[in-house]
Amino acid sequence: MILLDLVALNGGFLFSLYFRPDYELTWQLAANHPEWFIFLNGLWLVLGSLLQVYDLERAGYPETAYQHVVAAGLGALLIYNFTPYIPPYLPPSRAPLFVTLLAPLLLMVFGRTIYLGLLSGPAFRRRALILGAGWAGQAVYRALQEHGKTLYQVIGFIDDDPLKQGKRVGEAAVQESTGEEKKTKSSFSKVLGGSDQLLEIIEGESINTLVLAVTHDISGELYQILTRCLQKEIEILPMPVLYEQLTGKVPVQHIGDHWSVAMPLDHPGTQLLWHAVKRLFDLFWASLGLLVLIPLFPFLALAIYLDSPGPIFYRQKRLGRNEEHYWVYKFRSMIPDAEQGEAVWARENDPRVTRVGRLLRRTHVDEFPQFINILKGEMSVVGPRPERPELVEELAEEIPFYRVRLAVKPGMAGWGLIHHGYGASVEDALEKLQYDLYYIKHQSLWLDVYILSRTFWDTITFGGR
Repeated sequence: MILLDLVALNGGFLFSLYFRPDYELTWQLAANHPEWFIFLNGLWLVLGSLLQVYDLERAGYPETAYQHVVAAGLGALLIYNFTPYIPPYLPPSRAPLFVTLLAPLLLMVFGRTIYLGLLSGPAFRRRALILGAGWAGQAVYRALQEHGKTLYQVIGFIDDDPLKQGKRVGEAAVQESTGEEKKTKSSFSKVLGGSDQLLEIIEGESINTLVLAVTHDISGELYQILTRCLQKEIEILPMPVLYEQLTGKVPVQHIGDHWSVAMPLDHPGTQLLWHAVKRLFDLFWASLGLLVLIPLFPFLALAIYLDSPGPIFYRQKRLGRNEEHYWVYKFRSMIPDAEQGEAVWARENDPRVTRVGRLLRRTHVDEFPQFINILKGEMSVVGPRPERPELVEELAEEIPFYRVRLAVKPGMAGWGLIHHGYGASVEDALEKLQYDLYYIKHQSLWLDVYILSRTFWDTITFGGR
């Protein structure tokens, strides 16, 4: 897809310039202006990544493939068109440049059509077999049906339990398109046999991917069979690894004895260089955020007070990294004394939220005072959302690995927040924990930028709680 897009982007740009009277297009002209192409390609790759253009599951369906390509393409064209000096100079107006760049966009849509017609079909899907039909195997089956249907074709399960063999397991809801309508149907797969038949089934069904969903230690006999699979160049994927790739979260409920999968023992946060880079990143965005907040503050304060007389700010004790207590600051979005000293889960359409508070929450503006917490080093721009000490104690008793999220600084924005929103129950806390653990294991500057871009989009589209 990247190759198709770059050929379309650069080829369409060169082709359209050929018809411009302002330029006599030659290879020398292109060689003398590498900045035209470097900037245009860089814009496309950054915006394409942020808008998930290269998410293979999204790219496998026309209803999601085209809209992301067009959105990223139009964004790149607009930024390129309004950037001074770097793009070609077209007097007296820059308007023709926008028309010129429509050619690459049309070619990219054509390239995506080629991908949809040829490369996203069943012939290019991995034929997968799931070893283990228990709850871990069924969980990864559902993840494959919901998030990896254009990448994998699940042929069946392997399980040594005689009561499961020949039975259908792994119910999953699958979206199917029929013309202009979508319908949901249940999907099952069959247990094809035991591990002693594994090599025979792999050969007979042309399997090229084996998902290892066994939550206990494997026997020496099964180990030898898996070694034979590797010799046959069969891809073997542990269930937690594939589940993370498909869903962006760690399956804490389905790892069995393999606790090290959920425990990020060697995450980037253990490296000194990452702490320095992360701190500079935090200081930059917190300073920028406060510069935006200062001129808005008088208007926000007046609106909060007129809507509900009382304090402008609201502070609450939270638990930070290494279980350190600190005060988190927010603009008040609820009526005064909403909790009356007792920790209460915020819920949807909460009657305690004021009219102005609802708008502040929708735009995440109520969180802006936390830029002060970031400057003080108590929080980060991106990280797991901070929780109250009393709720942490309650959740840690019910949810395994919950305290692991305290290994990093809490954040204003977070991987769990953009995927699941704010929590309102123990079940929500478990779901968000799985996303938080994924972030801790995979944190990087690029992931932080992606999370911030998604949060910014939620802000301008009123996507908050």
